[in-house]
Amino acid sequence: MRSPVDAFGWLDAWMIGSMRRYGILALRVSLGVVFVWFGALKVIGESPVEELILATVYGVPEGAFLIGLGVWEVVIGLGLLFAVALRTTLFLFFLQILGTFSVLVVRPDIAFQGLNPFLLTTEGEFVIKNLVLLSAGFVVGGTVHRERAGEGGRGFVWPMKEG
Repeated sequence: MRSPVDAFGWLDAWMIGSMRRYGILALRVSLGVVFVWFGALKVIGESPVEELILATVYGVPEGAFLIGLGVWEVVIGLGLLFAVALRTTLFLFFLQILGTFSVLVVRPDIAFQGLNPFLLTTEGEFVIKNLVLLSAGFVVGGTVHRERAGEGGRGFVWPMKEG
């Protein structure tokens, strides 16, 4: 008699194959949806993190900054959703994600309980979870292929050294 593992081997193989086949696409689309959604909330003035954002930026008009950041995030999201200009989209993505970590430096009083770097506040947890988004961006970015000019490449092609 075959073991349950052998009997469901086809299911295991199918699941792993499906994850391999669709995982990167699902990750890119998920990131796109998150960025469009979060950006749109900023644009319409309904983001639950407006106060956190405004507590970390100085010397800029608040409304214009939030709308600009929201538009930036929507552009990133659309670029990810439709795989448009992925190099540029990912560059904007990494800048935005890295910017979210500024609260840890600029306003540690908001991110950490009693300034203890091991005790996060709710806001600190919100920021630290962006490590997962950053890693997801690395995975998606690893799928962007370099193509030589004149070999059927589309869009912007990074210059490549000869020899």
